[in-house]
Amino acid sequence: MATQYRSQDAPGYGPYSAGGFHDGGTGRERHLLPAGLRAPFEARSWREFGYVLLNLPIGIMLFTYAVTMVSLGAGLLVTFLGVPVLAAALGGCRLFGVLERARARRLLGLEVAEPQPLRTTKPGVLAWTGALLKSGASWRALLYAILHFPWAVFSFTVSLVFWTLGWSLLTYPLWFWVFPMWAGQGGLQLYGDGQHGIYLDNPFEITVTALVGLLFTLATPWIVRALTMVDRVLVYGLLGPSRLSARVVELESDRGVVVDTAAADLRRIERDLHDGAQARLVALAMDLGLAKEKLTEDPQAAARMVDEAHGEVKTALQELRDLARGIHPAVLTDRGLDAALSAVASRCTVPVRVDVDLAERPAAAIEGIAYFTVSELLQNVSKHSGARSASVDVWRVEDRLMLQVEDDGVGNADVSKGSGLAGLAERLDAVDGILIVDSPSGGPTRVTAELPWRR
Repeated sequence: MATQYRSQDAPGYGPYSAGGFHDGGTGRERHLLPAGLRAPFEARSWREFGYVLLNLPIGIMLFTYAVTMVSLGAGLLVTFLGVPVLAAALGGCRLFGVLERARARRLLGLEVAEPQPLRTTKPGVLAWTGALLKSGASWRALLYAILHFPWAVFSFTVSLVFWTLGWSLLTYPLWFWVFPMWAGQGGLQLYGDGQHGIYLDNPFEITVTALVGLLFTLATPWIVRALTMVDRVLVYGLLGPSRLSARVVELESDRGVVVDTAAADLRRIERDLHDGAQARLVALAMDLGLAKEKLTEDPQAAARMVDEAHGEVKTALQELRDLARGIHPAVLTDRGLDAALSAVASRCTVPVRVDVDLAERPAAAIEGIAYFTVSELLQNVSKHSGARSASVDVWRVEDRLMLQVEDDGVGNADVSKGSGLAGLAERLDAVDGILIVDSPSGGPTRVTAELPWRR
């Protein structure tokens, strides 16, 4: 997705976070204090508090600009100036959106992708104005400017009250040292000569006040963090790319993968026909022509040549069967995945256990993709794994078709190395599928594929 946020990657969670140190032996950070006690001192908490404090002035500025410009543009719609003013209002809100995404990225660790850029059919102010008015991202930025203001007022007030109250009550005993004239003369004497010094009128009251302040201080960072979750939702939902546009981009990418895959398959079929069956048939025609010429002169030689041609015919027929099976096996259409995968497993160089637990058949396209996925994975087992045995499991979970191929080979299979697994992952992704490879060094290798059912 366009937004990737992980709290453990956010600033303030590194080796120098408050109350902790880095353990070089394990690569993990060890803390002397639990999270609840060190939260008020962590850099992340102060950044989030700063973000909430900035909400109010920025919210006022955004709200004032948006309401003023939109009101002015709406009032001028009776003239030709209304539309450009509205476009300027939307353009300004988009610029503010850039700043807000940068602020969220810096203070909240929230990565939000840029929304879809403006698309103009031709240059000029009129085209730019029309693109702004038709852009959903522009109107979402305007909505953010309006909705952000009341939330900014609320979050600013709550966070500032809790933060100020917590630290004020926690440091309440220090006020007797900072402002000694506030101390009474009839309480507990902390030090002095009887006439001059520091007195506490009610030590119990001061202790309870400090403890209440400690509770507020410890709770405030978590309250601020909860408030910033709403800001994250607003920034991600209104200032990022819409789900529809993101889905369109994803589908365009998937379409490109499907087109490239189809073209590669056609090239493979053409190459197999040209280099395999076609070459054998050409050689067969030549052999039969020679045999025909020798039929009257040397019948025995002609018979040998016909016999050799008969063997070539068998080989060509087998290659054509393999090629047809690679396009779409007839057994898959007639008998389904169980029989088709059993046939694939029988051609594997290692024993393969096949377990297909399906009450009904999925969509034909998904069934074909599942078949070729397992077929390619078993080819990898035969060629690269060095395994002694393998297994294939197929089952259904709600509206998803699950495939799992496991072997006891040497492992080290990796999608990122650009091998056949990478191409397989791209093909599955084109139909909203997932490929997960678990292959530690030394094995075993477990490859799990997930496909939509789409029945």
